[in-house]
Parts: sequence; C-alpha cells; structure tokens
Amino acid sequence: MSRVCELTGKKVMTGNNVSHAKNRTRRRFLPNLQNTSLFSEVLNKPVKFRVSSSALRTVEKKGGIDKFLADAFEKDLSVTAAYYKKLIKKKEAIKV
Repeated sequence: MSRVCELTGKKVMTGNNVSHAKNRTRRRFLPNLQNTSLFSEVLNKPVKFRVSSSALRTVEKKGGIDKFLADAFEKDLSVTAAYYKKLIKKKEAIKV
C-alpha cells in the first residue's frame, strides 16, 4: 500500500539524519496517515479514505467532505476521491 494521502496527495519525503558530528545518513519522512470514514451529507453515507491528519483538520475547517471535495483540485485527489467528487457533484446538480 502506498503512503500517499488520498485527499491532499501528501507523499513520503526524504532527507538526512544529521548527527552532532555532522555525519549525514539518509532517512524518510512518512506522512501521518489514518484510515477514516467521513460522512457525506449529500450521498447520505460514510466514505472511507486513507488521509493524513492535516487533511482531516482541513476537511473539518472546510465544513465536511462534500465541501472539501468540491474545492479540491483533481490532480491532488486519488482515483476513489475523484470518483466520490463526481458522484457528489452529480447528486447536487439533481437537487437543484
């Protein structure tokens, strides 16, 4: 399973461990990924994603997964997130 946030596209970064003697060894910075289900009010069901904790904070700030996906760029989203974005857009168009 790849270590990529499905909503923001945040990936593994690389860098150096630097000792007191300035010896450098390569290391990886992993994103803080969580498996969560976020409730979609438009679809009226929970939707499962593997997201970073910072993305969860952003979803809460935007006012839910529906509003977050409406504002998100397609290139940052995973295949499943883009699918749910399309479903939500279609349902909202039917309501109006």
